Amino acid sequence: MSQGNGTDLMVRPTPSIMQHAIRMLVILDGCGEPVAQGDPVGCVAVIRAELRLQALDFWLRNPDYLAGELLTMVEDGSLPRGEFLKVVEELLENREPDLHWYPMPRWHHGAYEAIDDAFSVLSAYGLAQVRRLGGIQKTARSQFFLTDAGRAAVAGLRREPVLSWYTEQVKLVALVAGCDVGSKLKKRQYQQAEYARTKLGTNITPIHAGVRDRLEVVKEASDASASAEGES
Repeated sequence: MSQGNGTDLMVRPTPSIMQHAIRMLVILDGCGEPVAQGDPVGCVAVIRAELRLQALDFWLRNPDYLAGELLTMVEDGSLPRGEFLKVVEELLENREPDLHWYPMPRWHHGAYEAIDDAFSVLSAYGLAQVRRLGGIQKTARSQFFLTDAGRAAVAGLRREPVLSWYTEQVKLVALVAGCDVGSKLKKRQYQQAEYARTKLGTNITPIHAGVRDRLEVVKEASDASASAEGES
């Protein structure tokens, strides 16, 4: 199986802990909400549920699913066609997004990969904090905080020729996710048949070909509409 650019989807190197940590860092910076009273001192942003964090990470590391969400927003008029049809095409065809494609397995609550090691790295460097709420009587819930130092580190990533890709890509993830809670993001992801049909514990099936077909239909409709307007 391959994407449109010929990449073998069945053989893919496992991302390193450091790569995972970098993704978590830029997601906190790009998609986190401002901290509130009572949050840890020295923190500037937070994602208050792991379900949302996992959904955001799925889009960051699966450009075809991200492209599909953007295309849906173009189709329903939420995004301008002239600008974002090009963005969708770049996500599908350019080599750069594919270099950062790392599939995720599906479990009972959708795409999931353990994040403890990644946050151990970030915490060790003072870039992020994890606060767990709850206890014996109540299921523990984690909140993920970006520190001042973490925000400064992301600013440094923006100046790196290779790693700056993540800081740009996360802007598209934030655009797609909006303010939706994790359960709503997961519900949107499950609307893709390939995602929903993936067996538990196996990597979620890519949708590159299907999104490419949808893109061609939308482009043809746009061209036909522009031609009709020109003749009127």
